[in-house]
Amino acid sequence: MTARTRDEWRERPEWRGWRAAAQDALYAPGGFYRRAEGPAGHFRTSVHASPLFAGAVARLLCRVDEALGRPGVLDFVDMAAGRGELAGGVLAALPADVAARTRVCAVEIAGRPAALDHRIEWLTEPPCGTTGLLFANEWLDNVPLEIAEVDAAGVARLVRVRQDGTERLGEPVDGEQARWLERWWPLPGQEGLRAEIGLPRDEAWAAAVATLRRGLAVAVDYAHTAGTRPPFGTLTGFREGRETTPVPDGSCDITAHVALDACALPGGRVLPQREALRTLGVTGARPPLALASTDPAAYVRALAGAGEAAELTAPGGLGDFGWLVQPVGVEDPFRAPLAA
Repeated sequence: MTARTRDEWRERPEWRGWRAAAQDALYAPGGFYRRAEGPAGHFRTSVHASPLFAGAVARLLCRVDEALGRPGVLDFVDMAAGRGELAGGVLAALPADVAARTRVCAVEIAGRPAALDHRIEWLTEPPCGTTGLLFANEWLDNVPLEIAEVDAAGVARLVRVRQDGTERLGEPVDGEQARWLERWWPLPGQEGLRAEIGLPRDEAWAAAVATLRRGLAVAVDYAHTAGTRPPFGTLTGFREGRETTPVPDGSCDITAHVALDACALPGGRVLPQREALRTLGVTGARPPLALASTDPAAYVRALAGAGEAAELTAPGGLGDFGWLVQPVGVEDPFRAPLAA
């Protein structure tokens, strides 16, 4: 952090809502997502767990290509691209004829990595009027939002936070935020219950989907739906591979699970990652033991792949991620048979 950046941080109000505090902590100069090591230096996503994930997304892109009638230019937009790992993996996994028609755009606030494939465009906002697949892996959980907590009188109030993570209750939740809570995360009048007001995520997702002319938008995140809202919320932090107390000072990731059912636009649906990946050919099935005798090297490779697939689809882990699938002007590719 430069001296100028430290001065800018000191000039901010002492008590702020979590949305403003997290916005600066993650994305302002000196913020977490501006750091050189990138997200992979602090937590493990499906993209980092196995190249099988990028391969599955590439197969999904091929399905979208078929649904679109094989357009002359097929777009793949990777939202919150990190350091371009998914964009590069998808491009490498595409059949040559599809790759030749595909424009790959990585959308990320940080600077372009020096070693990134020259065919990948690096943008700070998704391009408009695209035709293809917009894929947002663990983006919405980092769209900052306000936190509400019920006080001793049973009133839901906004939570205020200092840069050191200390919290206190502020004004009652009202207006659109109150209406969102009533519709998507009603809080009983029990002191201490908390909710994350997902309105900014709904708006961010709608804006991203609006950039598609035709195709499919997919958001992948740790998620909950109306019947499974956690009573005390999910706000947390990650630093160097470990979960930690969320402190909005730029030292850690600040994240909260996503109410994907609230984000969904008409025609959208949510399915678990294990189901989505199995539909795309990631099953985790062990190779036949006979292969160990006929081709030991192939058996070892297949066994390693099965282990990676099992991690991507495991209950209680990455398999519990939700996939919000939002078709735009095409049939849902997950309902179509997988092309040979």
